Amino acid sequence: MTVSPLPSPLPGTVPPDDIRALFAQALSEMYRQEVPAYGTLLDVVSQVNADVLQAHPEMAQHLRDTGEWARLAHERHGAIRLGTAEELALMRRVFAVMGMLPVGYYDLSAAGVPVHSTAFRPVGDEALARSPFRVFTSLLRLELIDDPALRSQAARTLARRRILSDKGLALVHRFEQAGGLQSQEAGEFVAELCDVFRWHGESTVSLEAYQRFQAAHRLIADIVCFGGPHINHLTPATLDIDAAQQAMRHRGLAAKQSIEGPPRRHCPILLRQTSFHAMAEPIRFAGGDGAGTHTARFGEIEQRGMALTREGRALYDELLGRSQEEGPEVFSRFPDDLASIRREGLGFFRYVPSEEGLAACRRGAVSGTFETWIEDGLVRVQPIVYEDFLPVSAAGIFQSNLGGAAQQAYQAAGARAGFEAALGARLLDEIQLYEAAQQHSVRDVTRLLGGGQTLHLNRAT
Repeated sequence: MTVSPLPSPLPGTVPPDDIRALFAQALSEMYRQEVPAYGTLLDVVSQVNADVLQAHPEMAQHLRDTGEWARLAHERHGAIRLGTAEELALMRRVFAVMGMLPVGYYDLSAAGVPVHSTAFRPVGDEALARSPFRVFTSLLRLELIDDPALRSQAARTLARRRILSDKGLALVHRFEQAGGLQSQEAGEFVAELCDVFRWHGESTVSLEAYQRFQAAHRLIADIVCFGGPHINHLTPATLDIDAAQQAMRHRGLAAKQSIEGPPRRHCPILLRQTSFHAMAEPIRFAGGDGAGTHTARFGEIEQRGMALTREGRALYDELLGRSQEEGPEVFSRFPDDLASIRREGLGFFRYVPSEEGLAACRRGAVSGTFETWIEDGLVRVQPIVYEDFLPVSAAGIFQSNLGGAAQQAYQAAGARAGFEAALGARLLDEIQLYEAAQQHSVRDVTRLLGGGQTLHLNRAT
């Protein structure tokens, strides 16, 4: 099982990055119509971001320098939940049409959520700049349903459904065989995919069956009892998640009590997330069993920070565990300035020549080592944005939006091999992607300024 590199688009076809951007826009418009509170959330985030940029013009310049400015107004991710291995394998092919590959493995079972997940996302700098949209995709772990009869009923129910239409499947085949989609085909593909993620409001099971699945776990009911994987949230990006959470409450949105992820820092790391609580939506049950409500869909916001090296992530995870007993102040052990983070090899950085460096290069006046180039201002150091997710935070968001009391914690080990078998491909390692991005920038700068001289870098590279 391998993940093959995505092919270059053929002449006359729509680049996968453009199809992804078109899909993200169409999905956002659809979700705003289905969940009006999400439109309010987008307004909140837009206003908070405008306020931050007005108060901190240097941040606006930083966003332009790093390419983040163009991405700011785009939703960063959505999330879906699948029921079977066949659905997961199919969605891998669907997301490939939009240049999205499976990155990372997340086992949420230890936190009381009976799924494991990956993120389908773009992986290159240019692709991320064009459209950073990704989909956090979870697969139900049927083996974690304790009741054999209920587990069997869930399997039978899921086996009967088809989440993609014949037309949508034909367009996937077309992409795979022809190497791309024409403009009209791309538009049709986006429409078909939006229909997969649409809210239909009709359960495929009776009220009694729904209640049994709901009693086992509310997320099981959300996955099993409907005709497809309705999008359960979309997520815009904010420059100040603390201010955004306060603004959510002022606008009447039922925000979570706490923000998931690292505490507020001068140098943001990894990912911070919050959301407004899921709303109760009317549903009709199969067999004329009447109507009820289902609670699953919500709006989320995120603030992304720096990607961490394996050493940095190990330190963060250690502090996260200790914070349960010692409180959030334990995170003060993690350096909070870029120089220290870089010196200790805890974060990933992108290196770009400065105007001074380019001028010195034109004069033939570049000498010294890579480190002295940085010290002399010839090379600028930019944190690489974390593009992935945190399992504890994802589980916390899921649990807070399932309604009812806290769910049990499953005593189950991760099942990455089984997930990859269902996927039909190996998962990409997100750390290796950040390492590659960092080294690529080092090589580019070295070729430009140093003519291939030997590098002397910190241990993070």
